[in-house]
Amino acid sequence: MKAVVQDNYGSTEMLEIREIDKPTIGDKDVLIRVRAAGVNPADWAIMSGLPYIARPVYGLRRPAQGVRGTDVAGVVETVGAGVTRFGPGGEIFGWAKGSFAEYASAKEDALELKPANVTFEQAATVPMAGMVALQAVRDHGRVQAGQKVLINGASGGIGTFAVQIAKWLGAEVTGVCSSRNVDMVRSIGADHVINYTREDFTQSGERYDFILDNVANHSLSSLRRALTPTGTLVPNAGRFDNRWFAGGGRVIAANILSRFISQTLRPFLVSQNHADLVVLKELIESGKVTPVVGRAYPLSEVPQAMGVVGDGHARGKVAITV
Repeated sequence: MKAVVQDNYGSTEMLEIREIDKPTIGDKDVLIRVRAAGVNPADWAIMSGLPYIARPVYGLRRPAQGVRGTDVAGVVETVGAGVTRFGPGGEIFGWAKGSFAEYASAKEDALELKPANVTFEQAATVPMAGMVALQAVRDHGRVQAGQKVLINGASGGIGTFAVQIAKWLGAEVTGVCSSRNVDMVRSIGADHVINYTREDFTQSGERYDFILDNVANHSLSSLRRALTPTGTLVPNAGRFDNRWFAGGGRVIAANILSRFISQTLRPFLVSQNHADLVVLKELIESGKVTPVVGRAYPLSEVPQAMGVVGDGHARGKVAITV
């Protein structure tokens, strides 16, 4: 099968299309004929081996998993003897090992039936970004009907999901984005849209019950000025200027500061779980959430797709069509 493989950490030049063997599967595994894959900042980070502190997880000297990609949508090829929820021919989405390939393997509980009303490309963009947005807004922000919510980076992968999830929960949502994305962010449900090239929301005097920051272009103190006295901030972005720790210092500062103020600063790591994958599927099928695919690339152009995501200016989600 064809797959995008890397032997060493580095830039997109490390990614090569190769013919390799199909994955083998165990009793609780599913072999997927990949139709599409989603591209996430995490894929770029693993490709780059950043931050260095994460290399014990990625692989100390080179990537332990040679094929990039985790988010997947496709058709079940075969299943292990212990798999009970899927059979050959079923259309699924979720997380897999090495989804930038013609075939990938996944645990049964990492998959769910694909939402019937979206394409494979749309479904493939949901698992990581959708779950981060869901857990940030619903669980860590505890957003409720009538609250004022601001999503910084509303036009990106996580941001487009977060705007829609906050609206589902009944919030009054403000999205922050660039000029070219104002209409798109409004079209997915934002009540108000701030063009950051013309206005700094931290200086406007408006106060929000919850802020999800996907960009890290403001200091924590500036973001706090835009919160209500008891508001919650989830700082969900970290730059790689510091190649050792990336946004780790920001996370530590947020955790320490939160102990001494009335506001809540709550960074978190996403928890990949089947229950939330089901919630996202139901939201999509009910029309409350629609995945926004800014662009889809063929498997041969994975390096270009990874470069776009790494630059941090992708519109919606980037998908790979296989």
